[in-house]
Amino acid sequence: MKFRTLKRHFREGIKNIFRNGWMTVASIGAVTTTLILVGVFLALMLNLNKMADNIEDDVEINVLIDLTAKEDQIKQLGDNIEKMDEVDKVEFSSKDEQLEGLVKSMGKEGDSWQLFEQDNPLNHVFIVKTKDPLDTIDVANDIADFDNVQEVNYGKDVVNRLFQFNQYARNIGLVLIAGLVFTAIFLISNTIKLTIMARSKEIGIMKLVGATNGFIRWPFFVEGMLLGIFGSIIPIAAILGGYYYLENNLSERFNLKFSFVELLPFNPFAWQLSLIILVIGGLIGIWGSVMSVRKFLKV
Repeated sequence: MKFRTLKRHFREGIKNIFRNGWMTVASIGAVTTTLILVGVFLALMLNLNKMADNIEDDVEINVLIDLTAKEDQIKQLGDNIEKMDEVDKVEFSSKDEQLEGLVKSMGKEGDSWQLFEQDNPLNHVFIVKTKDPLDTIDVANDIADFDNVQEVNYGKDVVNRLFQFNQYARNIGLVLIAGLVFTAIFLISNTIKLTIMARSKEIGIMKLVGATNGFIRWPFFVEGMLLGIFGSIIPIAAILGGYYYLENNLSERFNLKFSFVELLPFNPFAWQLSLIILVIGGLIGIWGSVMSVRKFLKV
């Protein structure tokens, strides 16, 4: 396509936006309303996914070393664990460190455990974290078969339920976002269809004088894209304004009570979300225009 022709299509598309007056306002309003819902839900799901990742990252395996294991056997066990492909990090915690941590975690009630400082009954422990939290269960089962391992703890029942819940939440979120996008396409395409119906005679005349489908369709293509982009501006401003307030005023309060509650940083999240909403708005506008003008091209 020649640049001059493309320039003409964009000029006509922009003229059509101003020419249609209230119908343009209605179309942009439909885009704005639906994209606010899509954007809010998208921001919510991305942050919930981040929180789910934080919870999964906190999952670790505690490998209790056999009390009879000698120093060289303990070292060999640690080396064997580190050699596992799925393992990201291995930390050794002596039984004295375990006792100190237990005393601190129990507060005043932990003072009674200080009596065991001379004869500590606890085990030395390897604290293992996997590269992928979903590998925790398999890695724990493999480590349990190693020599000089007394017990492997990772909260089996809790971890299983946690992973299942996170997976269900992610899948449900994707389905809901897809449903909102398709709803937006339906609403916006119907709104845009009304603006095109008002110009059905114009399209028919252009067809009769020999205009090709592409020549007729391109201005509507541009118009739909611009309607989608213009309709994205208010949702982006509203969502980012609200998100900025939440991150600066509420994020720290929640983080003090719940360590896993951590919002995605405003930058680059703001740019990423803005780009996603703009792309969705533009594509929805284009799709609505293309699908709406098809029936009027059959003359």
